[in-house]
Amino acid sequence: MKPVQPLEVLRRPDRRELEPEVISAEPVKIEAKGISKIYSSKKSDFVALDSVSFDIRNHEFVSFVGPSGCGKSSLLRILAGLEDASSGELRIAGHEIDGPGADRGMVFQSYTLFPWLTVRENIEFGLTLKGIPLFEKRRISDHFMELVQLTKFAKSYPKELSGGMKQRVAIARALANNPEVLLMDEPFGALDPQTKGSMQEMLLQLWEKEKTTIVFITHDIEEAIFLSQRVHVMQAHPGRIKHTVQIPSSLRKGVDGRDYEAFLRMKRQIVAQIGETSAH
Repeated sequence: MKPVQPLEVLRRPDRRELEPEVISAEPVKIEAKGISKIYSSKKSDFVALDSVSFDIRNHEFVSFVGPSGCGKSSLLRILAGLEDASSGELRIAGHEIDGPGADRGMVFQSYTLFPWLTVRENIEFGLTLKGIPLFEKRRISDHFMELVQLTKFAKSYPKELSGGMKQRVAIARALANNPEVLLMDEPFGALDPQTKGSMQEMLLQLWEKEKTTIVFITHDIEEAIFLSQRVHVMQAHPGRIKHTVQIPSSLRKGVDGRDYEAFLRMKRQIVAQIGETSAH
């Protein structure tokens, strides 16, 4: 199926024409071919994913959206190496995925921080396991605490932080290990709208600065449009990619852009596509 093209956008004299970003020049970072996942029980088999194929290019930000039960989280866990696919091929930078690896960082919706470690110690946790020298660990943790604006909280423990701050630590910890790919499963789903908006802006700034390839799972269509270069729309029962939407870069120019007619049109387009997949 050919990718769905963006809807015609409204022209305004003070806005440049919205165009999809040119990303084809980048090499392929993630290659998935015919990924299927079947969960078996004594009574029956459940097909969570059925022949899912896609490519994600280096430095690309791609989101997956779809109804509950479409296999988004299963796909992310397979990418993380936490589950095996029942069939298909999955490679990162040309190498077949065989369990978890340092080339992938993972951020979940729940706050997966170690409560007995400070902000700095949480960020440095993976570096400590790698045996990174103290001076280098401090340099790296200083860098990422500054990026997520938590330098003043270096000695604080998770119980002393807000939900948004905890998630900033989790993102900093994942990026501190210099992964080739950052996998994010509903990372802002538990946050209030205001905090969520600021976290989305922060993530975009981090992505633009660090150039990490990001695979993002969300139920929030506005979030997917605001953050992503491409959005894969999935159907459930079984989980398949039914549509792929290119997102113009101008729709990521700030939260205020969400009021722009082009953003709302793009949202209506994806809502309709999810409605189509839910009806099947």
